[in-house]
Amino acid sequence: MDLAPLHFLVADGEQNQRLALADVLVHLGVGHITQVPDGHTALRHLTAGLAPRVDVAILDLALPGMDGLELIRRLAEQKCRAGIIVIGAQSSAVLISVETMAQAYGANIWGTLAKPLVAGRLQNLIEHAVAPPVQRHTPAHSQLPQFSFAEVGQALQDGQFDPYFQPKIELETGQVKGLEMFARWRHPLFGVLGPAAFMQVLEQHKRVDFLDWTLIEKSVAACRTLHDQSIPISFSMNVDPTTLAHDQFMEQMAACLERHRILPDYITFEMTESAVLTTEPHFIERLLRLRMKGYGLAIDDYGTGRSNLQLLARIPFSELKIDPSFVDGAFKKPPIAAVLRSCLGLARNLDRRSVAVGVETKEDWDFLQGLGCTYAQGYYIAKPMPVEEFPDWLTDWRHFF
Repeated sequence: MDLAPLHFLVADGEQNQRLALADVLVHLGVGHITQVPDGHTALRHLTAGLAPRVDVAILDLALPGMDGLELIRRLAEQKCRAGIIVIGAQSSAVLISVETMAQAYGANIWGTLAKPLVAGRLQNLIEHAVAPPVQRHTPAHSQLPQFSFAEVGQALQDGQFDPYFQPKIELETGQVKGLEMFARWRHPLFGVLGPAAFMQVLEQHKRVDFLDWTLIEKSVAACRTLHDQSIPISFSMNVDPTTLAHDQFMEQMAACLERHRILPDYITFEMTESAVLTTEPHFIERLLRLRMKGYGLAIDDYGTGRSNLQLLARIPFSELKIDPSFVDGAFKKPPIAAVLRSCLGLARNLDRRSVAVGVETKEDWDFLQGLGCTYAQGYYIAKPMPVEEFPDWLTDWRHFF
């Protein structure tokens, strides 16, 4: 990875520390390094429009004059987009909180590292940050046009919505154990669009069920297509609670599965933690009927709500899907790793399968394997794909494993 074009700023109150950091950067191939002794000087270099512009700033928390916390806040206020790496002699819990604060301010935080600095960890952090980002199908939310409810509804009628599928891998064996469905709009002008383009307007008009039933039908048909190719794989689908609570839901699902000759055992419904953890008796009855019929039930985005653990133990879910915020990079963030271990332990103690969502790197994969997580999914494994692409992907994956 070529770091020569990047301009690094090293801000540390101790000259020996600055020199040591600069020496590490030179060995990594950095071509331009500026050293400063305090926070005020660092702020001037980062915001005064000096040339060449600073691309990455390595900031000590205990800077003289203006400490690292204030400097991060001031940089965020002035919309500085330089990558920020924070170093400090503080505990890992403090450092991870600094990272959380920087993200809340909107700073371009690359990560935190404890002193004494280990060159290899700095190198890994930099390489991970400057690596080309994984290309998503969907353009940035700010670039999306605003679609009306009528436009989305017409697109649904015209069959422009399709399910895309992301593989779910058993960490212990590397075997593909399922596919999760993601909604995609094949727009004739804007290409393949994700939920940011259409979910809000459907929710505002309380018609998410329009989308749900379109994708349920197409997903079950896709399941049949793969089964006919001797790929008897399970599917999971996100379903809005209002869709599931409809009086005819069970009958319509039974008819859909009969049309495509699929057993309920191959279908798992995913709902968010906040939706599932309710004391509403009719909804709990519906969940029970789903499980009694053989459907799987997964709690999605686990860890993002305020769980009632007693109720969680009583809900008949079969999988606990752990939110990406507790997965991506947990191997280098001890407090986040502690939460991840707790989630995995809860699933294990309740005799449920655990699914880590948002696995972005090999380090994430290896870390989850060591913790005994059941399944993993994320861009490190594969991005969501149309069902017709899956057989070839599966062949490649089996060669890999």
